[in-house]
Amino acid sequence: MRTALVTGASSGIGTELARAFARRDHDLILSARSEERLETLAAELRDAHGREVTVLPADLAHPNGPAALLERLRTGGHEVDVLVNNAGVGRHGRFDRIPADEDLDQLRLNALATTTLAKALLPGMVARGRGGVLNVASTAAFQPGPGMAVYYASKAYLLHLSEALSEELRGTGVTVTALCPGPTETAFQERAGMEGARLERQRSIHMDAATAAEAGVRAFQRGQRAYVPGTLNRLGTVIGRLSPHPWTSRAIAWLHAREDESVRG
Repeated sequence: MRTALVTGASSGIGTELARAFARRDHDLILSARSEERLETLAAELRDAHGREVTVLPADLAHPNGPAALLERLRTGGHEVDVLVNNAGVGRHGRFDRIPADEDLDQLRLNALATTTLAKALLPGMVARGRGGVLNVASTAAFQPGPGMAVYYASKAYLLHLSEALSEELRGTGVTVTALCPGPTETAFQERAGMEGARLERQRSIHMDAATAAEAGVRAFQRGQRAYVPGTLNRLGTVIGRLSPHPWTSRAIAWLHAREDESVRG
């Protein structure tokens, strides 16, 4: 029986990714900061699918968080076949006005924690000749993001890391996929402080978390290097890659600004 470790599993896309892997006969290891929410999800997955589900709370934004989680995996004798790096955080605002510790938390969670977990768990997968990593990046990875500069940059890092690892591991039986959802109906926008931003108000273009997660797991099973769910999202990434960066930067700045302000204001 294969086991999937899902970080950030307590809400949003992470919860739906856990459900999607449970439906595919994976045992689960669920990690996030909220133990109560994880236990609720674990009980649901055990009842609905008869899966073995382990809850390992962790704060992966803490400098010692990834190492602590890896130690609990080791001491518990857990063998991870699929690593789902879903935990992530964003912060809306102009770079020089965001406290440094908040931007560092973004980098520790979105980039350093994902890298640390992959670095530790991939060798075992390669030795067994099976398994893989599903990294949850974002359509933000395809262009600069004034108004959320560090978040966009961290997701670009995760996308490029995923594509590089996918090539390095070709032929090993281990795959790496970057899921790049666009705006999604989760609590992310509220936590990032995006209330009132033009992008946040365009609710009609937001995909539901279950749809995004299911698309990501299917792409992972196909061994795709990167997948953008949704036709409009895919079109946006193509435009973002082909357009001059000054144009896309101004467009993103406009989307992240509120009606009565600009990112430069």
